[in-house]
Amino acid sequence: MKTKKQQTLRRVLARISRFRAPLAAALVLAALSVASALYIPVLTGRAVDHIIAAGRVNFAALKSVLMLIAAAAVLGALTQWGMSALCSSITADVIRDLRDDAFRKLERLPLKTLDNRPYGEVVSRVISDAERLSDGLLLGFTELFSGVLTILGTLGFMLSQSVTITLVVVLLTPVSLVAAAFIARRTHGMFALQAQTRAEQTALVDEAVTHTKLSQAFCREDALTDKFDEVNARLRRHSLRAIFYSSITNPATRFVNALVYAGVGVTGALSAISGRISVGTLSCFLSYARQYTKPFNDISGVVAEMQGALACAERLFELLDEEEQPAEPKDAAVLSAAQGAVKLDGVSFSYVPDRPLIEGFSLDVKPGQHIALVGPTGCGKTTLINLLMRFYDVDKGAISVDGHDIRTLTRRSLRRSYGMVLQDTWIRDATVRENIAIGKPDATGEEIEAAAKAAGAHGFIRRLPQGYDTVLKSGGGLSQGQKQLLCIARVMLCLPPMLILDEATSSIDTRTEEKISHAFDALTRGKTSFIVAHRLSTIRSADLILVMRDGHIVETGTHDELLQRGGFYAKLYNAQFEG
Repeated sequence: MKTKKQQTLRRVLARISRFRAPLAAALVLAALSVASALYIPVLTGRAVDHIIAAGRVNFAALKSVLMLIAAAAVLGALTQWGMSALCSSITADVIRDLRDDAFRKLERLPLKTLDNRPYGEVVSRVISDAERLSDGLLLGFTELFSGVLTILGTLGFMLSQSVTITLVVVLLTPVSLVAAAFIARRTHGMFALQAQTRAEQTALVDEAVTHTKLSQAFCREDALTDKFDEVNARLRRHSLRAIFYSSITNPATRFVNALVYAGVGVTGALSAISGRISVGTLSCFLSYARQYTKPFNDISGVVAEMQGALACAERLFELLDEEEQPAEPKDAAVLSAAQGAVKLDGVSFSYVPDRPLIEGFSLDVKPGQHIALVGPTGCGKTTLINLLMRFYDVDKGAISVDGHDIRTLTRRSLRRSYGMVLQDTWIRDATVRENIAIGKPDATGEEIEAAAKAAGAHGFIRRLPQGYDTVLKSGGGLSQGQKQLLCIARVMLCLPPMLILDEATSSIDTRTEEKISHAFDALTRGKTSFIVAHRLSTIRSADLILVMRDGHIVETGTHDELLQRGGFYAKLYNAQFEG
């Protein structure tokens, strides 16, 4: 764990080092701020020495000293403000770059990586963990810069005044360092557990909010509440342990600070009595004793806070280190004007290595053919669609389009050659017009309206408050069927050479389905189409129906041919009308 923590720290420092110029400027300002703060006790000591006794005060000298104190205070305030502003800017830039890298990483991750993780947990890494790291870095910058410089500067000033008193301070310092190191070693693991449990809680809340209807429909509110209470209690327990240990830091260092102050006071008083230093110098030393010990309080607090920040950074870097989807060959071809000849040759695939799903699957689709995929749930229909789109790569065999192995094509050109309408609808936070034009952003208003009319969506769009300019908040205010009509309109607008319809009309009533069936006929005419359907009445006109079972094709033929055979397809078809 120690090695992993060190690697994380090095990676964080490497990202910070990209901003060398503002870092150098922040260090210069920190040095000026510390120098101003350390010069004030010297001036204060001089002021005390100018007050010799009652009626014996050198007001002229005192006035000039007080003016210098005021100037030093103003300079210290301005440089402290400048340093804080620069540190905030550096921190914001580092976290911005980290979040940018994390988001771009999500875009390059294979689908299987995201499928195996709760979405809320991924969101927690990019948002919550990055925010916690930001807080730790900002605190670290502002406190460490000035803290370390204050310690070094104070020792230098004290050495110039009295070696004996400085030795007392130096000998007592390791006690504070040992206390801080002891606490730091024990808090990192606790903060890591806290971050992990916080991500689990975020994932649970995301699941509860996203699937509210389902939880209410199945009366799962109490079970979800109990689960949340359990995770929340666990988070409380881990947080309390982390906070308890980290909170010990301040009292421990304050105790050491009190020892240092007492040691300086006693040693300084004896030196003043013996005449080795003046009373003004003693007051200067007492001020330095406070200034010297204060950074240890601050730095020990920063160390505790940084344990939590590094634990969050570890989770962010774990995401950044995830294996990306295989890179495209440098000579990858661009699929343009696809004819729609699709061939699957001995394709095998499984999500889990020891649980085969599709084995030895072969299919030769001619351009313009309409292929329907039917079969019971879990037989591999949607998996086959994922392979065609190269959301997943085959384990064995090959898939080719127009004679090109799809692994030798750019993913972008392959996917642009397909138009997809899925059972699960996705509506982004944008206007109706922008939602339809996702695949063709430069489409004209006339083209968008024509696509909506072809999809049967124009009527309900006109009834919306601002028509095509109505802003949809994640599809709020639309029925599931209306959302699906918008998804169909997207494909109508792009007119790709190949189509995939995965339960495309599952949320549409029979009358609306009949209404747009003519539009689908026009859309699919002359285009290679793969249609996944549970309502078998919707695929009667398919050129070829593939009946799948346990990842294999068990029957092929047209609707009438398969019914005449009286096999598995006939049983599936007739089962829909029994009773």
